[in-house]
Amino acid sequence: MSTTNMATGSNYWEDLRKQARQLENELDLKLVSFSKLCTSYSSSSHDQRTRDSRSDSLGSSQDNMLIAMTTELEQLLASLTAVNDKMAEYTNTPGASSHNAALMHTLQRHRDILQDYTHEFHKTKSNFLSLREREDLLGSVHRDIESYKSGSGVNNRRTELFLKEHEHLRNSDSLIDNAISIAMATKENITFQRGMLKSIQTRVTTLANRFPAINSLIQKINLRKRRDSLILGGVIGVCTILLLLYTFH
Repeated sequence: MSTTNMATGSNYWEDLRKQARQLENELDLKLVSFSKLCTSYSSSSHDQRTRDSRSDSLGSSQDNMLIAMTTELEQLLASLTAVNDKMAEYTNTPGASSHNAALMHTLQRHRDILQDYTHEFHKTKSNFLSLREREDLLGSVHRDIESYKSGSGVNNRRTELFLKEHEHLRNSDSLIDNAISIAMATKENITFQRGMLKSIQTRVTTLANRFPAINSLIQKINLRKRRDSLILGGVIGVCTILLLLYTFH
């Protein structure tokens, strides 16, 4: 009877792991799409401000897409949280005590993934809300300018200078948005590589514990990895500074 219970518990645990992996894969794809949609919001908003007859309908359509995707991501995160809670409950059952260390290790991995996805979602959502507020403000300024031009019918030198300055600010804003897009894409790639490296490091650490003779080799690899990280960080920092200097000059 105990063997049957253990088999049933093992199947339940595997089902939970399958659910967690499926939700994690869906979240990964949805977060990438959500990030791209938020990034494209600024450029499309710039185009819409030049087409007053269509800007309201296009903006509303894009806002609806973002709201729907936000709701879907929140539901996926809630589902993954519920699965993690069920896994945590299972590790506390009497039948799982013999494999508790391995189960806790697996549970911690899924919790880390959930935490990363939750942080990424809230960060992207916050960036989007700030971007939309800025676009709304720029749109309001643009409409005020158009209203002034059509109402007065006067295109004097002061108005021309103001419009040129406004266009310059819009161009600078577009360059900054492109830089943000590049940084977000780079961050996504680094996050993916970090996950791969963490998995590899875990396996290598396990081998090192089993074979102490290769500890010295692993230490050399770690030192070289730290050096490469410092070099890469320096290169990224220099490139960012040069990009900002180019943008504002």
